[in-house]
Amino acid sequence: MDLALLRTFVTVHRAGSFTRAAALLGLSQPAVTGQIRTLERQLGRPLFLRQARGVTPTTIGDELAHRAAPHLDALVEITETGLDDESGVRTLHLAGPPEFTSVRALPALTPLISQGLALRASFFTNAEETLDGLAAGHHDLAIATARPRGGLLTATPLCDEEHVLVASPRWAARLGHDVLRKGHVVLEQLPVVEVHESLPLVSRYWASVFDSRPAAAGAVIAPDLRAVLESAAAGAGLAVLPRYLCEAALERGEIVALYDPPVPPLRTYFLVVRTGTLALPHIARAHEWLLRASVDW
Repeated sequence: MDLALLRTFVTVHRAGSFTRAAALLGLSQPAVTGQIRTLERQLGRPLFLRQARGVTPTTIGDELAHRAAPHLDALVEITETGLDDESGVRTLHLAGPPEFTSVRALPALTPLISQGLALRASFFTNAEETLDGLAAGHHDLAIATARPRGGLLTATPLCDEEHVLVASPRWAARLGHDVLRKGHVVLEQLPVVEVHESLPLVSRYWASVFDSRPAAAGAVIAPDLRAVLESAAAGAGLAVLPRYLCEAALERGEIVALYDPPVPPLRTYFLVVRTGTLALPHIARAHEWLLRASVDW
């Protein structure tokens, strides 16, 4: 049986769509459809049920994917090992948000370097872009703030981060106790420091805590939360930051928490792989290592 046909079949099974599989394989959709039909003729059984949106595997298709996918992944492992040096070092391509990956994930994975793991990191501020790159095979492991849909990717909750509304002590002194009494009304007198013009963090905080939308526009926009932290500490305006990133600055008094809601907003991080790739030892080891480290996060 042609391994190329099996590779196409497994990709369609994981993607749940001929169109999606074609994009991942770099083929046209008719080519993917033709390969699947050829494989179905060889086996004498239908492998997928065509639906309005994508395809659903038959029981035979599920069985074949379960049996074939690990072996195909093992072949990929053998091929990729040839790209590394003779010492047997395996390279893990990790993708995720720049701040969390830098502050949390990479330090947590560093001990694995002595066990023969090399790390290559790619940073993305957009979860969809991160997941698309993982699905396309550009990364081995991804950290994302959104759970992927479909069967192509498998997600495991990693940890939750608490969001804190902060500003410099100067701004906090000017607001006084009005924040607790008037809430978002008085807060909207402050300029906003954010990672994007759409104010994603501030908007999420406002919706969760005040059940409203922020009226202010961004005064400083910088696509890195570390830059947002430094700008807020310098007095540029209020910001919403993950507690892990701003805890030290809060303790030093460089910034002040402006509001203490009864239920602080949380955001979940997911650890995501392509379905089936946890059979590869270097990916499985990094995956397990991050899950263990996240207990203390």
